[in-house]
Amino acid sequence: MAFCKNCGAELSPDSAFCPKCGANTLDKASSGFGGSAGGYKANIQARNIVTCVILSIVTCGIYGLVWFFNLVGDLNTAAPSPEDKTAGTVLLLSIVTCGIYSLIWAYKAGEKVDRIRTQNGEAPSSSAVTYLVLSIFGLGIVAYCLMQTELNKVASIPAK
Repeated sequence: MAFCKNCGAELSPDSAFCPKCGANTLDKASSGFGGSAGGYKANIQARNIVTCVILSIVTCGIYGLVWFFNLVGDLNTAAPSPEDKTAGTVLLLSIVTCGIYSLIWAYKAGEKVDRIRTQNGEAPSSSAVTYLVLSIFGLGIVAYCLMQTELNKVASIPAK
């Protein structure tokens, strides 16, 4: 099974272009997606979830913003798609809209996590709905922990 190097969409074996984004797929071997022997890996850093939670609490949420920024960037790296907004844009929109945009992002992040799970040969779950519901009920930090767990599974750079 091959995946588009641009958007991560599943490709048929004989396709020259991605059906979703139109990217050239002739160089599928270097795409970085798909089931290699060690599973899908992304060039992101694993983070210690307990440390992130404790720092978020101790700094009254300031580190939570840093963690959110890093989650957005890591998800964009691990499961890129053409409509991605940069981490700074997502953070700014979330602050300006008093958190409303972060709910939209949480849903989109769940879709990306499901795509990562599929690329790693795991069964997708309803991550998008789970992250959205957690965020609506004020448990966004739990959603961050779940996202970070999935990202840590595919991180190619170990935590320091």
